[in-house]
Amino acid sequence: MTTIPLVDLKAAHAEVAEEVETGFKRVIADTAFVGGAEVAAFEEEYAAFTGVPHCVGVANGTDALELALRAAGVGPGSEVILPANTFIATAEAVARAGARPVLVDCDPDTYLIDTDAALAAMTPTTSAIVPVHLYGQLAPVELLVAGVDGASVRIVEDAAQCQGATRYGVQAGSHGIAATSFYPGKNLGAYGDAGAVVTVDREVAAAVRMLANHGGVRKYEHEVVGFNSRLDGLQAAVLRTKLARLAAWNSARRVAAARYDDLLAGLDVVRPVTLAGNEHVWHLYVIRVPGGRRDEVLARLNAEGIGAGIHYPVPVHLTQAFAYLRYGRGSFPHAEATAGEILSLPLHPHITADQQERVVEALASALAA
Repeated sequence: MTTIPLVDLKAAHAEVAEEVETGFKRVIADTAFVGGAEVAAFEEEYAAFTGVPHCVGVANGTDALELALRAAGVGPGSEVILPANTFIATAEAVARAGARPVLVDCDPDTYLIDTDAALAAMTPTTSAIVPVHLYGQLAPVELLVAGVDGASVRIVEDAAQCQGATRYGVQAGSHGIAATSFYPGKNLGAYGDAGAVVTVDREVAAAVRMLANHGGVRKYEHEVVGFNSRLDGLQAAVLRTKLARLAAWNSARRVAAARYDDLLAGLDVVRPVTLAGNEHVWHLYVIRVPGGRRDEVLARLNAEGIGAGIHYPVPVHLTQAFAYLRYGRGSFPHAEATAGEILSLPLHPHITADQQERVVEALASALAA
């Protein structure tokens, strides 16, 4: 049986393999394995791509978010507001920075952070709000920016799933600070872990760079206690090669998402909603399977060689790691309902119409069983 992967990293590599090899040769010839010209070039190119002036490459997306929070002044004794519907790394970064995660529910249609709930959750100890840009589209950051106007609360965007997405024409980080991940399956993926912080704030960029480099910008000069979280030259070479194709790859994702919209018409599923003002880049195509049948349908798809998945099956407050927050089941009904019904269908720039038709045929069969 031919399988259809959720993400086809082999197809992506085949397209860029020759250029990646050339990039690796440059890095090896220069022996610039940590930092170096390749990293500097990628930071400049990614900043230009996002339209945000400063980019600092780091080791992974979780570090990017933690370092962004720390550079924004988040630390022990403070609270950070974030959605319950997110990957665990968002909450981990807050906890690692020494702050307390304060969770809020998600919008029932887009699954993005409920901005009204986030603003209502602010207290005198709130130091930041982290809107998470899920599945390839941006949360309404401008509403949070307006809502915290005059307060000493920073907006730090979790942009791990939205490279190239825009809201009213601007990308993540345009309002202040954003952290992103280049995990291999992302729209812009490395060949291992990698991440970056993009920001309009020169001081934040300098603080992230210092924190990520053992607390100093020059060797053996350590101004603060820092971390070892640096982007390496080999990953930068991969990212530069893929970045040149990212706009075209995102366009291909949009075509595939539109095809799914058409193919799924008439099936008993809820198709994804794009928020007005957003240009989606479809990191994931997430449907909802009502009636408590999601797990059964997923098992049938997987048995047919369809690489469907769930993003994410357990809201943050129901994980054992964050049980200490003491929210309990029922605290965030939209996030909990979403977690029980969402299903991610295969989608990537190289997926074919025939593959998508087979996915939907298998889905229809599973729903009818």
